[in-house]
Amino acid sequence: QVRLVESGGALVQAGGSLRLSCAASVRTFSDFGMGWFRQAPGKEREFVGVLNWIGSSTYYADAVKGRFTISRDNAKNTLYLQMNTLKPEDTAVYYCAAQPYGRGSRLTSEYSFWGQGTQVTVSS
Repeated sequence: QVRLVESGGALVQAGGSLRLSCAASVRTFSDFGMGWFRQAPGKEREFVGVLNWIGSSTYYADAVKGRFTISRDNAKNTLYLQMNTLKPEDTAVYYCAAQPYGRGSRLTSEYSFWGQGTQVTVSS
């Protein structure tokens, strides 16, 4: 069984920064492709950034490219999302997702395991 727990969400002013964490309860974290997705009120869940299981490739949504950085610490079984220069449109619940041997898909349907989400609110 895979359990993912996100943390780090908060209320922040536009232009500020946050770092989200996703702690994974898995035997071999390095075997999982990982992703960050977000869902704003009234909208569908959307891709933010993903990292393949080898850790060699990262992909970002155009809306966050250059501002957000996804990374992982396999020794700590933790995925991170560093978010800089936050904008009000970044306001959403942020979810981490995991897929065994995932190649870094941008599709929510490609991920088997999800966390409960953490709220990020950016005020203008």
